[in-house]
Amino acid sequence: MQEYDELARERIVPEPPKRVDAPERTPFERDRARVVHAASFRRLAAKTQVVGPQSDDFVRNRLTHSLEVAQVSRDLARALGSHPDIAETAAMAHDLGHPPFGHNGERALDELAADCGGFEGNAQTLRLLSRLEAKTFDDQGRSVGLNLTRATLDACVKYPWTLADAPAPGGVHADGSPRQGTKFGAYEDDLPAFTWLRRDAPRGRRCVEAQIMDLADDVAYSVHDVEDGTVAGRLDLTVLDRAAVWETVRSWYLPGATDDDLDATIARLEAVGSWPRAAYDGTRRSQAALKNLTSDLIGRFCGSVQAATFGAADGPPVRHRAELVVPDETRLEITVLKGIAAYYVMQADDRLAEQERQRVLLSELVAALLERGEDGLDPSLVENWKTARTDADRLRVVLDQVASLTDASALAWHARLTG
Repeated sequence: MQEYDELARERIVPEPPKRVDAPERTPFERDRARVVHAASFRRLAAKTQVVGPQSDDFVRNRLTHSLEVAQVSRDLARALGSHPDIAETAAMAHDLGHPPFGHNGERALDELAADCGGFEGNAQTLRLLSRLEAKTFDDQGRSVGLNLTRATLDACVKYPWTLADAPAPGGVHADGSPRQGTKFGAYEDDLPAFTWLRRDAPRGRRCVEAQIMDLADDVAYSVHDVEDGTVAGRLDLTVLDRAAVWETVRSWYLPGATDDDLDATIARLEAVGSWPRAAYDGTRRSQAALKNLTSDLIGRFCGSVQAATFGAADGPPVRHRAELVVPDETRLEITVLKGIAAYYVMQADDRLAEQERQRVLLSELVAALLERGEDGLDPSLVENWKTARTDADRLRVVLDQVASLTDASALAWHARLTG
Protein backbone atom coordinates (compact mmCIF):
# COMPACT_ATOMS: atom_id res chain seq x y z
CA MET A 1 0.00 0.00 0.00
CA GLN A 2 1.55 3.28 -1.11
CA GLU A 3 -0.09 5.15 1.77
CA TYR A 4 2.51 3.54 4.06
CA ASP A 5 5.52 5.52 2.95
CA GLU A 6 9.22 5.37 3.75
CA LEU A 7 8.65 7.15 7.07
CA ALA A 8 6.12 4.49 8.10
CA ARG A 9 8.50 1.66 7.13
CA GLU A 10 11.57 3.13 8.84
CA ARG A 11 13.26 1.28 11.73
CA ILE A 12 15.38 2.80 14.53
CA VAL A 13 18.32 0.74 13.32
CA PRO A 14 18.37 0.38 9.49
CA GLU A 15 18.35 -3.21 8.33
CA PRO A 16 19.59 -4.53 4.99
CA PRO A 17 17.37 -6.83 2.94
CA LYS A 18 17.46 -10.49 3.87
CA ARG A 19 19.47 -12.93 1.75
CA VAL A 20 18.14 -13.43 -1.75
CA ASP A 21 17.15 -17.07 -1.21
CA ALA A 22 14.86 -16.23 1.74
CA PRO A 23 11.09 -15.81 1.20
CA GLU A 24 10.28 -12.23 0.27
CA ARG A 25 8.35 -10.42 3.04
CA THR A 26 7.18 -6.86 3.50
CA PRO A 27 8.54 -4.85 6.46
CA PHE A 28 5.20 -5.22 8.24
CA GLU A 29 5.16 -8.99 7.74
CA ARG A 30 8.60 -9.10 9.35
CA ASP A 31 7.25 -7.08 12.28
CA ARG A 32 4.46 -9.59 12.79
CA ALA A 33 6.90 -12.51 12.78
CA ARG A 34 9.07 -10.80 15.39
CA VAL A 35 6.19 -10.46 17.81
CA VAL A 36 5.10 -14.08 17.22
CA HIS A 37 8.60 -15.27 18.13
CA ALA A 38 9.09 -12.95 21.11
CA ALA A 39 9.52 -14.50 24.56
CA SER A 40 7.01 -12.08 26.06
CA PHE A 41 4.39 -13.27 23.55
CA ARG A 42 4.87 -16.91 24.59
CA ARG A 43 4.55 -15.98 28.26
CA LEU A 44 1.01 -14.70 27.66
CA ALA A 45 -0.14 -18.34 27.64
CA ALA A 46 0.35 -18.47 31.42
CA LYS A 47 -0.98 -15.02 32.34
CA THR A 48 -4.43 -14.21 33.67
CA GLN A 49 -7.09 -12.82 31.34
CA VAL A 50 -10.10 -12.69 33.68
CA VAL A 51 -9.58 -15.78 35.84
CA GLY A 52 -6.28 -17.57 36.33
CA PRO A 53 -5.13 -19.88 33.50
CA GLN A 54 -4.58 -22.69 36.02
CA SER A 55 -8.24 -22.71 37.10
CA ASP A 56 -9.76 -24.44 34.06
CA ASP A 57 -8.64 -25.99 30.78
CA PHE A 58 -11.26 -24.03 28.86
CA VAL A 59 -10.74 -20.54 30.25
CA ARG A 60 -9.11 -17.95 28.02
CA ASN A 61 -5.64 -16.73 28.90
CA ARG A 62 -3.81 -13.64 27.66
CA LEU A 63 -2.38 -15.49 24.67
CA THR A 64 -5.66 -16.94 23.38
CA HIS A 65 -7.32 -13.57 23.99
CA SER A 66 -4.55 -11.78 22.05
CA LEU A 67 -4.90 -14.20 19.12
CA GLU A 68 -8.66 -13.63 19.04
CA VAL A 69 -8.18 -9.85 19.14
CA ALA A 70 -5.61 -10.19 16.35
CA GLN A 71 -8.08 -12.07 14.13
CA VAL A 72 -10.80 -9.45 14.65
CA SER A 73 -8.30 -6.63 14.16
CA ARG A 74 -6.91 -8.08 10.95
CA ASP A 75 -10.34 -8.67 9.41
CA LEU A 76 -11.57 -5.19 10.30
CA ALA A 77 -8.40 -3.51 9.00
CA ARG A 78 -8.63 -5.36 5.70
CA ALA A 79 -12.31 -4.45 5.30
CA LEU A 80 -11.56 -0.80 5.98
CA GLY A 81 -8.58 -0.58 3.61
CA SER A 82 -6.05 -0.16 6.42
CA HIS A 83 -2.99 -2.42 6.65
CA PRO A 84 -3.99 -5.81 8.11
CA ASP A 85 -0.44 -6.81 9.13
CA ILE A 86 0.04 -3.64 11.17
CA ALA A 87 -3.32 -3.94 12.92
CA GLU A 88 -2.81 -7.65 13.60
CA THR A 89 0.68 -7.16 15.02
CA ALA A 90 -0.54 -4.35 17.30
CA ALA A 91 -3.31 -6.66 18.53
CA MET A 92 -0.92 -9.51 19.24
CA ALA A 93 1.35 -7.10 21.14
CA HIS A 94 -1.32 -5.13 23.01
CA ASP A 95 -1.06 -7.15 26.26
CA LEU A 96 2.66 -7.97 26.26
CA GLY A 97 3.34 -5.55 29.11
CA HIS A 98 0.74 -6.99 31.47
CA PRO A 99 2.27 -8.43 34.67
CA PRO A 100 1.13 -11.57 36.50
CA PHE A 101 -2.50 -11.60 37.69
CA GLY A 102 -3.89 -9.28 35.02
CA HIS A 103 -5.03 -5.76 35.83
CA ASN A 104 -4.94 -6.61 39.51
CA GLY A 105 -1.19 -7.18 39.24
CA GLU A 106 -0.85 -3.96 37.24
CA ARG A 107 -2.58 -2.07 40.05
CA ALA A 108 -0.24 -3.59 42.65
CA LEU A 109 2.93 -2.76 40.71
CA ASP A 110 1.73 0.77 40.01
CA GLU A 111 1.34 1.40 43.74
CA LEU A 112 4.85 0.03 44.34
CA ALA A 113 6.30 2.13 41.51
CA ALA A 114 5.37 5.54 42.88
CA ASP A 115 9.05 6.48 43.29
CA CYS A 116 10.06 5.65 39.71
CA GLY A 117 7.24 7.01 37.57
CA GLY A 118 4.52 4.40 38.04
CA PHE A 119 3.78 1.14 36.29
CA GLU A 120 1.42 0.88 33.32
CA GLY A 121 0.88 -2.22 31.17
CA ASN A 122 0.78 -0.28 27.90
CA ALA A 123 3.95 1.65 28.70
CA GLN A 124 5.55 -1.67 29.62
CA THR A 125 4.56 -3.02 26.21
CA LEU A 126 6.45 -0.20 24.50
CA ARG A 127 9.41 -0.85 26.81
CA LEU A 128 9.44 -4.51 25.81
CA LEU A 129 9.15 -3.83 22.09
CA SER A 130 11.73 -1.03 22.02
CA ARG A 131 14.22 -2.17 24.66
CA LEU A 132 13.76 -5.35 26.71
CA GLU A 133 13.10 -7.97 24.01
CA ALA A 134 16.42 -9.19 22.62
CA LYS A 135 16.77 -8.78 18.85
CA THR A 136 18.71 -5.68 17.69
CA PHE A 137 21.35 -3.32 19.09
CA ASP A 138 22.34 0.13 17.82
CA ASP A 139 25.88 1.29 17.06
CA GLN A 140 26.23 2.44 20.69
CA GLY A 141 25.61 -1.09 21.92
CA ARG A 142 22.12 -0.29 23.27
CA SER A 143 19.21 -2.63 22.78
CA VAL A 144 16.39 -1.34 20.57
CA GLY A 145 14.24 -4.38 21.23
CA LEU A 146 12.52 -5.90 18.21
CA ASN A 147 13.40 -2.87 16.04
CA LEU A 148 9.88 -2.67 14.59
CA THR A 149 8.87 -0.21 11.91
CA ARG A 150 7.51 3.17 12.95
CA ALA A 151 3.99 2.38 11.73
CA THR A 152 3.79 -0.89 13.68
CA LEU A 153 5.29 0.54 16.86
CA ASP A 154 2.93 3.53 16.69
CA ALA A 155 -0.03 1.15 16.28
CA CYS A 156 1.00 -0.63 19.48
CA VAL A 157 0.69 2.60 21.51
CA LYS A 158 -2.84 2.66 22.88
CA TYR A 159 -2.23 5.81 24.94
CA PRO A 160 0.08 8.15 22.96
CA TRP A 161 1.14 10.34 25.87
CA THR A 162 3.37 10.22 28.93
CA LEU A 163 2.30 10.20 32.57
CA ALA A 164 2.70 13.98 32.77
CA ASP A 165 0.15 14.50 29.97
CA ALA A 166 -2.26 11.72 30.93
CA PRO A 167 -5.93 12.30 31.82
CA ALA A 168 -7.24 11.35 35.25
CA PRO A 169 -8.16 7.67 35.68
CA GLY A 170 -11.75 6.45 35.90
CA GLY A 171 -13.99 3.42 35.45
CA VAL A 172 -12.84 -0.19 35.67
CA HIS A 173 -10.78 -2.69 33.71
CA ALA A 174 -12.26 -5.69 31.92
CA ASP A 175 -11.60 -7.91 34.93
CA GLY A 176 -13.43 -5.59 37.31
CA SER A 177 -10.45 -3.98 39.04
CA PRO A 178 -10.80 -0.19 39.35
CA ARG A 179 -8.83 2.11 37.09
CA GLN A 180 -6.89 3.68 39.93
CA GLY A 181 -3.68 4.02 37.96
CA THR A 182 -3.26 6.61 35.25
CA LYS A 183 -3.18 5.28 31.68
CA PHE A 184 -0.19 6.31 29.59
CA GLY A 185 1.98 4.88 26.85
CA ALA A 186 5.62 5.62 27.70
CA TYR A 187 7.87 5.91 30.77
CA GLU A 188 10.17 8.91 31.03
CA ASP A 189 13.31 6.87 30.28
CA ASP A 190 11.66 5.45 27.15
CA LEU A 191 11.02 8.92 25.71
CA PRO A 192 13.65 8.58 22.94
CA ALA A 193 11.78 5.63 21.40
CA PHE A 194 8.40 7.27 22.00
CA THR A 195 9.53 10.54 20.38
CA TRP A 196 10.95 8.62 17.41
CA LEU A 197 7.79 6.59 16.73
CA ARG A 198 5.54 9.66 17.10
CA ARG A 199 7.39 11.70 14.48
CA ASP A 200 4.87 13.85 12.53
CA ALA A 201 1.96 12.40 14.54
CA PRO A 202 -0.69 14.80 15.91
CA ARG A 203 -0.20 15.29 19.63
CA GLY A 204 -2.25 12.89 21.75
CA ARG A 205 -4.00 11.30 18.75
CA ARG A 206 -3.85 7.58 18.11
CA CYS A 207 -3.20 6.28 14.64
CA VAL A 208 -6.18 4.50 13.08
CA GLU A 209 -4.45 1.09 13.33
CA ALA A 210 -4.21 1.56 17.12
CA GLN A 211 -7.89 2.48 17.16
CA ILE A 212 -8.71 -0.70 15.25
CA MET A 213 -6.68 -2.75 17.75
CA ASP A 214 -8.44 -1.09 20.69
CA LEU A 215 -11.92 -1.69 19.27
CA ALA A 216 -11.05 -5.32 18.46
CA ASP A 217 -9.96 -5.76 22.07
CA ASP A 218 -13.24 -4.29 23.30
CA VAL A 219 -15.31 -6.45 20.95
CA ALA A 220 -13.41 -9.65 21.72
CA TYR A 221 -13.56 -9.54 25.49
CA SER A 222 -17.15 -8.26 25.63
CA VAL A 223 -18.35 -11.21 23.55
CA HIS A 224 -15.96 -13.87 24.82
CA ASP A 225 -16.44 -13.10 28.51
CA VAL A 226 -20.16 -13.73 28.03
CA GLU A 227 -19.35 -16.94 26.17
CA ASP A 228 -17.00 -18.13 28.93
CA GLY A 229 -19.52 -17.23 31.63
CA THR A 230 -22.24 -19.15 29.83
CA VAL A 231 -20.15 -22.29 29.43
CA ALA A 232 -19.04 -22.08 33.07
CA GLY A 233 -22.69 -22.01 34.17
CA ARG A 234 -22.42 -18.57 35.75
CA LEU A 235 -25.00 -16.89 33.52
CA ASP A 236 -28.01 -17.73 31.37
CA LEU A 237 -28.74 -15.27 28.56
CA THR A 238 -32.40 -16.32 28.55
CA VAL A 239 -32.91 -15.25 32.20
CA LEU A 240 -31.14 -11.98 32.99
CA ASP A 241 -31.65 -9.92 36.13
CA ARG A 242 -31.89 -6.68 34.19
CA ALA A 243 -32.14 -4.36 37.18
CA ALA A 244 -28.93 -5.77 38.68
CA VAL A 245 -27.10 -5.81 35.35
CA TRP A 246 -28.12 -2.23 34.56
CA GLU A 247 -26.86 -1.11 37.96
CA THR A 248 -23.53 -2.77 37.20
CA VAL A 249 -23.38 -1.08 33.79
CA ARG A 250 -23.91 2.30 35.44
CA SER A 251 -21.46 1.76 38.30
CA TRP A 252 -18.71 0.28 36.11
CA TYR A 253 -19.04 1.88 32.69
CA LEU A 254 -21.83 4.39 31.92
CA PRO A 255 -23.06 6.37 34.95
CA GLY A 256 -25.60 8.29 32.85
CA ALA A 257 -27.22 5.32 31.08
CA THR A 258 -30.99 5.19 31.59
CA ASP A 259 -33.11 2.08 31.95
CA ASP A 260 -34.86 2.98 28.69
CA ASP A 261 -31.53 3.15 26.82
CA LEU A 262 -30.37 -0.18 28.24
CA ASP A 263 -33.74 -1.89 27.70
CA ALA A 264 -33.66 -0.82 24.06
CA THR A 265 -30.08 -2.08 23.74
CA ILE A 266 -30.78 -5.56 25.10
CA ALA A 267 -33.87 -5.73 22.86
CA ARG A 268 -31.65 -5.14 19.81
CA LEU A 269 -29.27 -7.86 20.96
CA GLU A 270 -32.08 -10.32 21.67
CA ALA A 271 -33.34 -9.70 18.14
CA VAL A 272 -30.13 -11.17 16.72
CA GLY A 273 -31.23 -14.45 15.14
CA SER A 274 -28.72 -16.59 17.07
CA TRP A 275 -29.54 -15.14 20.52
CA PRO A 276 -30.39 -18.20 22.67
CA ARG A 277 -34.02 -19.13 23.28
CA ALA A 278 -33.15 -22.00 25.65
CA ALA A 279 -30.61 -22.39 28.44
CA TYR A 280 -27.14 -23.66 27.54
CA ASP A 281 -26.85 -27.38 28.35
CA GLY A 282 -23.34 -28.29 27.15
CA THR A 283 -24.46 -30.47 24.23
CA ARG A 284 -22.70 -30.18 20.90
CA ARG A 285 -25.74 -28.46 19.40
CA SER A 286 -25.77 -25.98 22.28
CA GLN A 287 -22.04 -25.36 21.89
CA ALA A 288 -22.51 -24.67 18.18
CA ALA A 289 -25.37 -22.26 18.88
CA LEU A 290 -23.22 -20.32 21.33
CA LYS A 291 -20.35 -20.13 18.83
CA ASN A 292 -22.73 -18.87 16.17
CA LEU A 293 -23.87 -16.16 18.57
CA THR A 294 -20.31 -14.95 19.25
CA SER A 295 -19.59 -14.92 15.51
CA ASP A 296 -22.78 -13.00 14.73
CA LEU A 297 -22.13 -10.42 17.44
CA ILE A 298 -18.54 -9.79 16.32
CA GLY A 299 -19.72 -9.45 12.74
CA ARG A 300 -22.51 -7.11 13.81
CA PHE A 301 -20.18 -4.78 15.72
CA CYS A 302 -17.43 -4.71 13.10
CA GLY A 303 -19.93 -4.26 10.27
CA SER A 304 -21.51 -1.22 11.89
CA VAL A 305 -18.09 0.35 12.52
CA GLN A 306 -17.01 -0.33 8.95
CA ALA A 307 -20.13 1.34 7.53
CA ALA A 308 -19.85 4.36 9.84
CA THR A 309 -16.14 4.81 9.15
CA PHE A 310 -16.63 4.61 5.38
CA GLY A 311 -19.41 7.20 5.68
CA ALA A 312 -17.14 9.67 7.45
CA ALA A 313 -13.77 8.98 5.79
CA ASP A 314 -12.18 10.92 2.96
CA GLY A 315 -9.83 8.31 1.59
CA PRO A 316 -8.49 5.09 3.12
CA PRO A 317 -8.07 4.98 6.92
CA VAL A 318 -4.28 4.99 7.14
CA ARG A 319 -2.19 6.04 10.13
CA HIS A 320 -3.22 9.58 11.14
CA ARG A 321 -5.35 10.42 8.12
CA ALA A 322 -8.68 9.12 9.46
CA GLU A 323 -10.63 8.25 12.60
CA LEU A 324 -12.45 5.04 13.39
CA VAL A 325 -16.17 5.76 13.88
CA VAL A 326 -18.06 3.64 16.43
CA PRO A 327 -21.84 4.32 16.38
CA ASP A 328 -23.41 5.06 19.77
CA GLU A 329 -25.76 2.07 19.47
CA THR A 330 -22.83 -0.25 18.84
CA ARG A 331 -20.88 1.12 21.79
CA LEU A 332 -23.94 0.62 24.01
CA GLU A 333 -24.38 -2.97 22.85
CA ILE A 334 -20.74 -3.77 23.61
CA THR A 335 -21.08 -2.15 27.03
CA VAL A 336 -24.23 -4.12 27.90
CA LEU A 337 -22.38 -7.36 27.17
CA LYS A 338 -19.56 -6.18 29.43
CA GLY A 339 -22.12 -5.42 32.13
CA ILE A 340 -23.63 -8.91 31.87
CA ALA A 341 -20.22 -10.53 32.31
CA ALA A 342 -19.30 -8.11 35.08
CA TYR A 343 -22.40 -8.83 37.13
CA TYR A 344 -22.43 -12.61 36.78
CA VAL A 345 -18.70 -13.44 36.55
CA MET A 346 -16.47 -10.73 37.99
CA GLN A 347 -18.15 -9.64 41.22
CA ALA A 348 -17.82 -12.91 43.13
CA ASP A 349 -16.48 -12.58 46.68
CA ASP A 350 -13.93 -15.36 46.14
CA ARG A 351 -12.32 -13.36 43.33
CA LEU A 352 -11.99 -10.26 45.51
CA ALA A 353 -10.24 -12.21 48.28
CA GLU A 354 -7.91 -13.86 45.79
CA GLN A 355 -7.00 -10.49 44.27
CA GLU A 356 -5.96 -9.16 47.67
CA ARG A 357 -3.66 -12.16 48.17
CA GLN A 358 -2.12 -11.57 44.75
CA ARG A 359 -1.31 -7.93 45.54
CA VAL A 360 0.38 -8.90 48.80
CA LEU A 361 2.44 -11.56 47.02
CA LEU A 362 3.71 -9.11 44.38
CA SER A 363 4.59 -6.54 47.05
CA GLU A 364 6.63 -9.11 48.96
CA LEU A 365 8.30 -10.31 45.76
CA VAL A 366 9.39 -6.79 44.77
CA ALA A 367 10.80 -6.21 48.29
CA ALA A 368 12.72 -9.51 48.18
CA LEU A 369 14.25 -8.74 44.79
CA LEU A 370 15.30 -5.24 45.83
CA GLU A 371 17.06 -6.74 48.83
CA ARG A 372 18.75 -9.50 46.86
CA GLY A 373 19.81 -7.30 43.94
CA GLU A 374 21.50 -8.74 40.86
CA ASP A 375 21.70 -12.23 42.40
CA GLY A 376 17.92 -12.50 42.21
CA LEU A 377 17.49 -11.35 38.61
CA ASP A 378 17.41 -13.11 35.27
CA PRO A 379 20.77 -12.75 33.46
CA SER A 380 19.17 -10.50 30.84
CA LEU A 381 18.48 -7.84 33.50
CA VAL A 382 21.73 -8.03 35.50
CA GLU A 383 23.47 -5.45 33.29
CA ASN A 384 20.54 -3.06 33.76
CA TRP A 385 20.91 -3.43 37.54
CA LYS A 386 24.67 -2.81 37.41
CA THR A 387 24.27 0.37 35.34
CA ALA A 388 21.34 1.70 37.42
CA ARG A 389 22.44 4.94 39.11
CA THR A 390 19.62 5.57 41.58
CA ASP A 391 17.20 3.67 43.79
CA ALA A 392 14.44 4.60 41.32
CA ASP A 393 16.44 3.05 38.45
CA ARG A 394 16.96 -0.14 40.44
CA LEU A 395 13.25 -0.29 41.30
CA ARG A 396 12.44 -0.05 37.59
CA VAL A 397 14.72 -3.02 36.88
CA VAL A 398 12.95 -5.07 39.55
CA LEU A 399 9.57 -4.09 38.11
CA ASP A 400 10.75 -5.20 34.67
CA GLN A 401 11.64 -8.54 36.20
CA VAL A 402 8.38 -9.06 38.08
CA ALA A 403 6.26 -7.90 35.13
CA SER A 404 7.91 -10.51 32.91
CA LEU A 405 6.79 -13.38 35.14
CA THR A 406 3.76 -15.55 34.50
CA ASP A 407 1.20 -16.24 37.22
CA ALA A 408 2.82 -19.58 38.05
CA SER A 409 6.39 -18.29 38.00
CA ALA A 410 5.45 -15.35 40.25
CA LEU A 411 4.20 -17.86 42.81
CA ALA A 412 7.35 -19.95 42.42
CA TRP A 413 9.71 -16.96 42.69
CA HIS A 414 7.86 -15.71 45.76
CA ALA A 415 8.17 -19.11 47.46
CA ARG A 416 11.88 -19.36 46.58
CA LEU A 417 12.83 -15.83 47.64
CA THR A 418 10.67 -15.44 50.74
CA GLY A 419 10.56 -19.00 52.00
